[in-house]
Amino acid sequence: MHVEIEPLIRSIGYFGIFFIVFAESGLLIGFLLPGDSLLFTAGILASQGLLNIWILAPLTFIAAILGDNAGYAFGKRMGPRIFKKKDSILFHHKHVERAQKFYEKHGGKTLIFARFTPIVRTFAPILAGVGHMEYRKFFMYNVIGAVIWAIGLTVLGYTLGSIIPDIEIYLIPILLVIVLISVASPVIHMIQDKRKSKSTSDSTANIAKDES
Repeated sequence: MHVEIEPLIRSIGYFGIFFIVFAESGLLIGFLLPGDSLLFTAGILASQGLLNIWILAPLTFIAAILGDNAGYAFGKRMGPRIFKKKDSILFHHKHVERAQKFYEKHGGKTLIFARFTPIVRTFAPILAGVGHMEYRKFFMYNVIGAVIWAIGLTVLGYTLGSIIPDIEIYLIPILLVIVLISVASPVIHMIQDKRKSKSTSDSTANIAKDES
């Protein structure tokens, strides 16, 4: 495999994979990490015997659950103060605002959808804590999202690696598709939001024009 993610996984092992999934699920540094591609590639490596899928899948699931819980606890503790935090290398208000818009649109389901959306998946559990979402409800969405994302991508990589000979030849295109899908999600939402804003503005303008 001629992809940087593969030697990374070889060097960091189970502990490193756990930390990356944990961090991307709720720590501020998480948005810098390659969650989707790491899970998928780790699954492929498991199909080649370099990792054990029966250890890998539960490990990533637990890491995703604990990461979201850490983000929730951080948000609940920080509260509204997080919006007053100054921009830094690891924190940008635009990231929080993007996650907040996503959250306002989808509610609790954001914790599921956000798993497949870079940046948003890191800040969504934090915002759930800031908004004091009922923990039972938060935990339910957290578990569902972790199953679909952590276990789903890992098992998908393992399955494809098991049935497609020399899948490493196609790894780069596959990872590009995964990245494009992840990037496309927030872009689509931004376009939809702009259209709705424009539609609302036009409607307001027409009403004002009719009243005059």
